[in-house]
Amino acid sequence: MTLVVFIVSLLGAMAIGVPVAFSLMFCGVMLMWYMGMFNTQIIAQNMIAGADTFTLLAIPFFILAGELMNAGGLSRRIIDFAIVCVGHIRGGLGIVAIMAAVIMASISGSAAADTAALAAILIPMMAKAGYNVPRSAGLIAAGGVIAPVIPPSMAFIVFGVAANVSITQLFMAGIVPGLLMGISLVVTWLIVVRKDKVEALPRAPAKERLRATGRALWALGMPVIILGGIKMGVVTPTEAAVVAAAYALFVGMVIYRELKPAELPHVILQAAKTTAVIMFLVCAALVSSWLITAANIPAEITGFIEPLIDRPMLLMFVIMLVVLVVGTALDLTPTILILTPVLMPIIKQAGIDPVYFGVLFIMNTCIGLLTPPVGVVLNVVSGVGRVPLGKVTIGVWPFLVAQVLVLFLLVLFPDIVLVPARWLY
Repeated sequence: MTLVVFIVSLLGAMAIGVPVAFSLMFCGVMLMWYMGMFNTQIIAQNMIAGADTFTLLAIPFFILAGELMNAGGLSRRIIDFAIVCVGHIRGGLGIVAIMAAVIMASISGSAAADTAALAAILIPMMAKAGYNVPRSAGLIAAGGVIAPVIPPSMAFIVFGVAANVSITQLFMAGIVPGLLMGISLVVTWLIVVRKDKVEALPRAPAKERLRATGRALWALGMPVIILGGIKMGVVTPTEAAVVAAAYALFVGMVIYRELKPAELPHVILQAAKTTAVIMFLVCAALVSSWLITAANIPAEITGFIEPLIDRPMLLMFVIMLVVLVVGTALDLTPTILILTPVLMPIIKQAGIDPVYFGVLFIMNTCIGLLTPPVGVVLNVVSGVGRVPLGKVTIGVWPFLVAQVLVLFLLVLFPDIVLVPARWLY
């Protein structure tokens, strides 16, 4: 019965338009009321404890690094670098979008920010070159959701805190799956772009390629510093976030000189707003998480799926299908915060590696950013690129299918994630 109270109170609150954070708190209150242990101190204590985590300090700094990267010209130089490398290939601008998305993912970790930067620059260029605009917008959206999978990733940080899993291990394990998502997009794009009568960009002379590489060198050095520092044990993920923000500030203001001191308050304010939303969600979720454990809801769910406990691969298939459906209705962070405390006890009981599960879980929730009716990244592309949302939704389907296939390929062959992760870690 506690499971019914949990589901009905949470979904009921969201159905009438209550914001997710307050829905999570309401769900916790209803669980307390049902169990006869209502106490406002439980809410206050768990919310404060939820925010009082050193690891979560990485979130505001990575968000700030992403904002500084876009304002300071790092994103544009990465795109220019990708254009001179592969822009001359037939369908090259699509490959540029994917290549730039992967590079930017290794810097900011924000799907919305990366997608907005790519859409603003590339959609007008692709339209002018004769590409199908809705399909191009769909490709950019699909490229944008790679950001939370390739480290540094705020999604991994939130999951790591909620599931008590090593964030450094999650970072290392996310590299190969993120690259596979990018490769799947390249293959799919080269298949579908054959229908378009497009003009390839002229091949950039060697001098221009060297010049673009030189201009982008400082931006390209950022992921090397972040991941290299974490891998060598010089910095923790939280410290790496601080280094990333300081590096982006230095490059934007001193090297590229595109970020003016007068713009800093606006950049910091945008980062603070995004941070406040995420952190309030985390705090509210930890209230319901504590009560989910107290109400023994994971044990109730385990009772339903007990036949699958001894068949880990089939269990993963079922869980991934459930998360895929949930992702159509919820944004990335709420999905992580609601499902992690429910699923992790089941995963551990089934003997599934928590890091492996975490990577696939985050991949799945990222794919949810491409699915209507919520589809946050679809809305970003539609707004920035000025393409009707319905057309973007149609254009994204080939790439959405490709990324789902990669997800279930990794369910079938877990060593694709685990072996490189162990080697990198």
